[in-house]
Amino acid sequence: MVDNVKVERRGNVLCIGFNRPEKMNAMDIDLYVELAVAYGVLDADPTLRCGLLYGEGKHFTAGLELEQWAVQFAKGGFPALPEGACDPFGLDPSRRVRKPVVVATQGVCYTLALELMLAADVRVAADNCRFGQIEVQRGLYAVGGATVRFAQNIGWGNTMRYLLTGDEFDAHEAYRMGLVQGVYPVGQHFDEALKLAERIALQAPLGVAATLNSARISLNQGEQVAMDRLIPDLAPLLGSDDFKEGVSSFLERRAANFNGC
Repeated sequence: MVDNVKVERRGNVLCIGFNRPEKMNAMDIDLYVELAVAYGVLDADPTLRCGLLYGEGKHFTAGLELEQWAVQFAKGGFPALPEGACDPFGLDPSRRVRKPVVVATQGVCYTLALELMLAADVRVAADNCRFGQIEVQRGLYAVGGATVRFAQNIGWGNTMRYLLTGDEFDAHEAYRMGLVQGVYPVGQHFDEALKLAERIALQAPLGVAATLNSARISLNQGEQVAMDRLIPDLAPLLGSDDFKEGVSSFLERRAANFNGC
């Protein structure tokens, strides 16, 4: 039996791939649960420092398998997740992955594709991407975070332009709006995303975690709450081995070797 999600470790990076190319990587309930479990592995393993989400085959994902999900949503929410799994859409703060996630997209990227991108931290697109938050064309609306996070990332006008019409846009428009941080030829986009993930993984894990946490607090609880916590949350880092290594590597003019302690 082929797993719906392909998981492969590359050094300190966990590559997590949709693995239903024959279905354009459409998400059924099983794939959702497997993806959440993979995010849980990333979150729990101290030797993993960054995730890379991608899609096998020609497309990132064509979206939800609506027949299954309509029944699920009629029950009042997303499926229950097993112990240790993380919410890949980041809707539940208590179950959100605490490590950075880079996303590499290609081909068709509909509905949940965009919401998973928005829940992640850095996005790279192939130059053949077709993005669309098309729920309004099906009598629905986006419930995976797009109505909140699009405005945070690309502004109100751009958000309403695409959420209220369901119109497609391409990789260059995504780059213009700031949704993606790089556009590359098909076939190169994954390698470029992996380089970014590996670059993140080289940095001090405690510093990366504190940075991500502070930025999320600002978005979710407000700027002043985040600012009030800047110095208190810095204090534990000052006594860490990583801080000592950072200072030593700077003085000795060499690359740092962080251990996350």
